[in-house]
Amino acid sequence: MNSPTRTLALFISDLHLQESHPRTAEAFFRFLAERASKAEALYLLGDIFEYWAGDDDLATPFHQRIVDALRALSDAGVAVYWMAGNRDFLVGQDFARAARLSLLPDPHVVVIGKQAMTLTHGDAQCTGDLNYMAFRAQVRDPAWQQQFLAMPLAQRKAIIAGLREGSRQAHGEKSYEIMDVTTDAVSALHEASGTDIILHGHTHRPALHHDPVSGRRRYVLPDWELDAEAPRGGWIAIDADGRITRHGLDGQAL
Repeated sequence: MNSPTRTLALFISDLHLQESHPRTAEAFFRFLAERASKAEALYLLGDIFEYWAGDDDLATPFHQRIVDALRALSDAGVAVYWMAGNRDFLVGQDFARAARLSLLPDPHVVVIGKQAMTLTHGDAQCTGDLNYMAFRAQVRDPAWQQQFLAMPLAQRKAIIAGLREGSRQAHGEKSYEIMDVTTDAVSALHEASGTDIILHGHTHRPALHHDPVSGRRRYVLPDWELDAEAPRGGWIAIDADGRITRHGLDGQAL
C-alpha cells in the first residue's frame, strides 16, 4: 500500500474569530489539532480575527486561548506564518512572540513543493473600491498606526466598533464586483511577483480561476462561518508532489 503524500502546507483565512461565534472558534481549534498538526507549515492569510485592537489585548481569555493553540502547534514542529488582513493588520511582534509565529509581508512569494506562488490577503487588489483603497492607505500608514495605538485600549475598541458598523452599511450598498479583486490588479501582481500562481482570501468568494492561455492560476480561500444556518469554511493544501487542492470543512477535496 502506498503511504499518503505528506502535506507541506495548509492555508486558511477569513475566520473572523470572535467570542460571539463559538462554533467557528471551536472548528478552528479542531482544524489545528486534527489537520494543521499533520502539516509542515500553516499559513494564516489575514482576517483570522474579526478585529485586532493592538497587542495589549493579548490577555483576554478568548485571545489567550487562540495564542496558546497557535503556540502549541509551533512547539509541535509546525512552522506557522501570519499575514495581516484588513481586520487584524495591527497584529504585531508581541503577538508573534507569544504565538511563536512569523509575520509575513503582503504580498509574499514562496516556493512550496517546487511551486512558486504569491500569497496575499487580497484586499490590496480590490482597486475598484476607491473608498476602501483610500481607507486602507490611511490605516496602513505607520504614523497613523502609531497614533492610534497610543490611545487607550477601550477607546480603540470603541472606534473599531464604529468602523465595523460603517463597513457593514457600506457593504450593503456595494456590488460584489466592486468588492472583488480587479483583473488589472491581479495581472499586475503576477507581473511584479514573477509567479503564475496567486493565493488569497478576503473576498469570501472561494474558487479556482485558471487562464488556459497563460497558465496562470488564482486560488481564493473561503471564509469560515459555523454560527450561521449554512456552515461554510475550508482550506487549501499543498502536498510534497506540488499538488494544490481545495478542501471543504469535512476535509474532502473540492
